[in-house]
Amino acid sequence: MLRVQKIPIDSIYVPSARRKTLHPETVRILAEDILENGMKIPIQVRADGDRHVLVEGLHRLEAAKWLGETTIDAYLVHARRH
Repeated sequence: MLRVQKIPIDSIYVPSARRKTLHPETVRILAEDILENGMKIPIQVRADGDRHVLVEGLHRLEAAKWLGETTIDAYLVHARRH
């Protein structure tokens, strides 16, 4: 079973192909929802040396950054590199 961990946001690398799918309006709406209700679903990252690579949750990550958060709840998964 996966455990939720607090991960420093500045240690998370977002691959450029994933970054291209970012929609700023979605980030804004999600940030407002997080302020009201909290983050319900942690992002998913995989370990890569001293950093983490985002697997799932780009909009949640960007919304947390927009809100000024320094850490984010994440599942550490074992995913293959794309």
